[in-house]
Amino acid sequence: MKVRSATSDDFEAITAVARDTWHDTYDELEADMIDRTVDNWYTDDSMPLEAPGTVVLVAERAERRSADGSRTESDERDGDLVGFTHAVAQGETADILRMYVHPDHQGEGIGSELHERLMSELESRDTDRVRSFDFAFNDTSRAFYEGLGFEQADEGEVEIDGEFYPEAVYSLEL
Repeated sequence: MKVRSATSDDFEAITAVARDTWHDTYDELEADMIDRTVDNWYTDDSMPLEAPGTVVLVAERAERRSADGSRTESDERDGDLVGFTHAVAQGETADILRMYVHPDHQGEGIGSELHERLMSELESRDTDRVRSFDFAFNDTSRAFYEGLGFEQADEGEVEIDGEFYPEAVYSLEL
């Protein structure tokens, strides 16, 4: 697997990973609402790569090579984007706004690798505290962040299509 900074060419794949992950994870939400939200939230406008403090990283499957260096046919999806994260650092605090791994690849260490690289990026920006936001009912996310040392620090609400949903805010001091 390769983790790298996102480019504008990655947004179609980012949107696809987000859509598949939302549909797999958020049974509480209607499918139509998920599609509208993903179409609005996962674009180059909502994750501007050039904005100050913005970090968008993607994880892609590593290409497999045979002994002679040629690409193998064992996995035609090598090089596909399988995860991404988006954070914004402002002053001493950074907010992780998005961290998704495609459902077919969860549990393979991709989220941990994305997180590790993200923390390195944020520390290089003199960040002292990192917060993460997610739906309060996302047990998988809660377990992931708590496993990395984050603690739930607050609660809030997020509005989608005029409806309000409980949000958990996690925090980690660096």
